[in-house]
Amino acid sequence: MNIIREINRELAIAGQITLAQLQQVADEGYKCVVNLRLADETGWLANERKKTELLGLYYVNFPTECEDINHQSTLQMYQTITELPKPILIHCDNSIRSAAIVFLYIALKQGIDFEKALQKVISLGLISRV
Repeated sequence: MNIIREINRELAIAGQITLAQLQQVADEGYKCVVNLRLADETGWLANERKKTELLGLYYVNFPTECEDINHQSTLQMYQTITELPKPILIHCDNSIRSAAIVFLYIALKQGIDFEKALQKVISLGLISRV
């Protein structure tokens, strides 16, 4: 299976998962899948929402590109993650966006200033800014 990296008891990240792997995600106790991919990305799974919901899991598609990660989009994602049942698997194509979003979520939850958290995400090479 595509490697799922558990960050804490509430959050895990992964690259693109397959429809067949969704059963394992459900079996492992995840309650929700958050997909950060855009519908026009190569490898997008058109049936991911349907399969996820058939397994009794919540599904959210929050299309995110690294260059579009900003204070407003992060606050929207923070609010979304806060309200969803946990544990949550957050995935994208290669887990880089997932890692950036989870890092920013945890930082904001701990009261770290967004700009400081964003600079750390940039310094880790998860996203870049021109």
